Amino acid sequence: MAYLFTSESVSEGHPDKVADQISDALIDHFMAFDPTSKVACETLVTTGQVILAGEVNTTTYLDVQAITREVIRKIGYTKSEYMFEANSCGILSAIHEQSADINQGVDRKNPEEQGAGDQGMMFGFATKETDNYMPLALDLAHKILQELSAIRNNEPSLIGYLRPDAKSQVTIEYSDNHVPQRIDTIVVSTQHDDFAPEAEMLAKINKDIVEIVIPRVKAKLKPELQALFNDAITYHINPTGKFVIGGPHGDTGLTGRKIIVDTYGGKGAHGGGAFSGKDPSKVDRSAAYATRHIAKNLVAAGLCDQVLVQVSYAIGVAKPCGLFIDTYGTAKVDMTDGEIARKVEAIFDMRPYFIEQRLKLRNPIYSETAAYGHMGRKNETVTKEFTGPNGQKVSKVVELFTWEKLDYVDTVKTAFGI
Repeated sequence: MAYLFTSESVSEGHPDKVADQISDALIDHFMAFDPTSKVACETLVTTGQVILAGEVNTTTYLDVQAITREVIRKIGYTKSEYMFEANSCGILSAIHEQSADINQGVDRKNPEEQGAGDQGMMFGFATKETDNYMPLALDLAHKILQELSAIRNNEPSLIGYLRPDAKSQVTIEYSDNHVPQRIDTIVVSTQHDDFAPEAEMLAKINKDIVEIVIPRVKAKLKPELQALFNDAITYHINPTGKFVIGGPHGDTGLTGRKIIVDTYGGKGAHGGGAFSGKDPSKVDRSAAYATRHIAKNLVAAGLCDQVLVQVSYAIGVAKPCGLFIDTYGTAKVDMTDGEIARKVEAIFDMRPYFIEQRLKLRNPIYSETAAYGHMGRKNETVTKEFTGPNGQKVSKVVELFTWEKLDYVDTVKTAFGI
């Protein structure tokens, strides 16, 4: 029997994502000026206020206020009526030195013996239902909000009332054999100016989302995905009514509260650890990237149609406690999932130091991950510039989203005889 599956996304102006972006901007600045930094930085945002807290072991010093204000400004909180504004919000920093007890469990004389920054389990997932090997419902939910953001930032004359905060949700009907059949429901809630009587505003917003935003999203998809759109889609556009009060004034935001949006939209599994605000010694982040890298390369190599990869660690120990693989019965080789896992262990060294080296994680590459998902993104090389508190400037050429590279496909094919 056919079934429905739903995923959601949130915009860069959602309060939790504001917090994530501030935390990751701090990580990038630490990495730019001291790549050996150990950082765990949490952010809270609310009406007119930002609170920074966390632990740091570094040789550099940052102007955290200036960095925080620039992030907020870039997101679009630049008007006093938002009750959260880049130039005027208060910023309190309670960042302090990292515990020496924790640090001794991570650092080693031999870098290759670097221990995991925490215990826990991390998951990676990939499916061939989209070109970027991501679950379709989440991919569409991201794309809707990315289009809305592009209009707000680049074409304000097209839809001039948009404010930064927004959420989306997509429900897809699947066949018994897990093939997408049609889009059943699309939900979009977008913050907006108070520009007319409520009924008139809601009618205008509904019309603009359905007749401008959705067609632009659809036009960028390949034909087989465009065919999933139909006249019977149920739309819920700002279903609670007007949405003028939003962002950190409407809802307190915290780092790490959108871990399902950040990963696979509820497909696969999640170990529970957030990503933003953590340097790559924290396996919550680095091992989640590494398992995504494995999963994507396995599916791209034709080993299976979809796969879940789990790795687990003990704090301070380099060697993983275990590697688990579930191909959901889609494996194309005559091997059990356990046998596949043992071969994968021989291909991908999952000790923390080797993950950092393989994926080039001790670079300032994290701000780009902090909105619209850490997975399924475009791998590209860019130049980024950073300014220190004394005016010193650092320019870095970095490779973004290295865990999305299909650089192990040939190795996987050879190992499995594909």
